[in-house]
Amino acid sequence: MSAEPRTPTAFFPHKHLLGIEGLSPAEIERLLDLANHYADLPKDDTTARALLRGRTVMNVFFEASTRTQTSFELAAKRLGADVTNMSVSTSSIKKGETLLDTAMTLNAMRPDVMVVRHGDSGAVNLLSQKVDGAVINAGDGRHEHPTQALLDALTIRRRLGRLQGLLVAICGDILHSRVARSNIHLLTKMGVRVRVIAPTTLLSSGIERMGVEVFTDMRKGLKDVDIVMMLRLQLERMQGAYVPSIREYFHFFGLDYDKLSLAKPNALIMHPGPMNRGVEIDSEVADDINRSVIREQVEMGVAVRMACLDALTRNLRGGN
Repeated sequence: MSAEPRTPTAFFPHKHLLGIEGLSPAEIERLLDLANHYADLPKDDTTARALLRGRTVMNVFFEASTRTQTSFELAAKRLGADVTNMSVSTSSIKKGETLLDTAMTLNAMRPDVMVVRHGDSGAVNLLSQKVDGAVINAGDGRHEHPTQALLDALTIRRRLGRLQGLLVAICGDILHSRVARSNIHLLTKMGVRVRVIAPTTLLSSGIERMGVEVFTDMRKGLKDVDIVMMLRLQLERMQGAYVPSIREYFHFFGLDYDKLSLAKPNALIMHPGPMNRGVEIDSEVADDINRSVIREQVEMGVAVRMACLDALTRNLRGGN
């Protein structure tokens, strides 16, 4: 098996990947198909390693995320790109430089692709308007995390063979979760019924307008679902008391086998990571060898990011 030939820009007619919201179902399907191809490709495939030869991918993480940054780095290297990681802790950002000044500085280095993670919603979009290369959103504030949603969808599709018609429950800290937003956009576009389950304090205002069913009782929300997608309780984004206590939160909204018994017998267990064991998910459930696909999600992350880098660089001047 070898890398697919690169098709014209009509394959993915966008300069950047800033979110799932602006993508059509057909564009999502193309990215998933390409990612599926890369998932089955040997990691040392020589044809793949030639695709981005001479290209530069710059990981610019204003927020730390070892798992996402490493995944993008591996993806770029498996396609033959030169990769550089910007260390924010030693950058001019810490010295008071504005985001736009930073964008101008980075653009002067002429990267072909910038993978950007930022704590403020909209920051990645703003930066994308000021650079010449392609920009991939690796997570911005509460806005979106598109490659996470794509890898989640690929994991589901490879396990169950489809997306359309499934029933997915997204449970936990919906309010602060860009992963939840991107997954809701993607899954509803692809014909999936989506439930969100959380205490009222962790539900976004008007969340039902995104086409989801809302539950504040986890037992009712999990009834007959095909997939249970747990979210981390993002304490670092919380100011004030959103939950009475960690113990009480786990009692009502932590996933254990008792609550999971209400889902379909073979319901898959997902989590974007990092996990807080004993907070949103019980360790036994997280490590269930038959139903947990958490490790597969990590594996699919590299394949999805390879697909996104491939698709976007086709649109760059001088692309193959």
